[in-house]
Amino acid sequence: MMERSTIKGKVTEFPAKVTLSQELFTRLSMFIYNICGIKMPPSKKTMLEARLIKRMRSLGFPSLQEYCGYLFSKEGETKEIENMIDAITTNKTDFFREAQHFEFLVAQAIPNLINSSGAGIRRTLMVWSAACSSGEETYTLAMVLEEFSKTRSGFDYMILGTDISTKMLGMAQKAIYDEERVIPVPFYLRQRYFLRSKDRDKREVRVIPELRAKVRFRWLNFMEEDFGFREKMDVIFCRNVLIYFDRPTQERVVRHLCKHLESGGYLFTGHSETLNGMNLPLQAVANTVSRRI
Repeated sequence: MMERSTIKGKVTEFPAKVTLSQELFTRLSMFIYNICGIKMPPSKKTMLEARLIKRMRSLGFPSLQEYCGYLFSKEGETKEIENMIDAITTNKTDFFREAQHFEFLVAQAIPNLINSSGAGIRRTLMVWSAACSSGEETYTLAMVLEEFSKTRSGFDYMILGTDISTKMLGMAQKAIYDEERVIPVPFYLRQRYFLRSKDRDKREVRVIPELRAKVRFRWLNFMEEDFGFREKMDVIFCRNVLIYFDRPTQERVVRHLCKHLESGGYLFTGHSETLNGMNLPLQAVANTVSRRI
């Protein structure tokens, strides 16, 4: 059985069943690990097949063997790696996900930072949403900090959002979301920080310009030796991304994050992640919250 697809006017026939050979899966897994540190154990083989088949067919390749041949070529490494990463990365995120982190941020972390270093008052508070995906975490931070600024005269902040997926970064920069996506946002914050689409049939909202102005986004791969910026951060949110790395890579990434964290600054990680046993300049101050020593 063959499936037919028309791409750019060209009819391409695909086998009804497309699979990765074990040899190709092993090579591809190592290729992905070397590029972005993500582990692809055997249990992920079916998921990887399904995601790459979509990409394979969009380019008109009749088999994963031929698609991977292109991916491993010099041309593919230049033109296709970002698309492949977009295809394989998991981008699960929500507004106010793990809400207790935001409560801790405004109740304890920011007051401590103001008192210890003047962050937010004598200078701009710098916050980094690492692995920001499509921006929900980043704009949650912006809403929370904007609300805090109403209680403390002269408080100022800036947020950096980074991700390895160019597709997700494009969505984050647009700051447009389906109405269902913003349901976790308290009603009064929705009223204050989102604008409804003029086309009511779309049922979309967009983050207000004033809040978008407090956020900037950029591409970043945690495997790079140089993250490409010199600013020190007062707060880093790096949540639910370490779970995709093996233990040595996790420690390497967190150690690199610490280089960009001010002394006394806070690192927030996901509730399914642990830093126990790692040799890091961090002290646990709450569940999945650490402070730079």
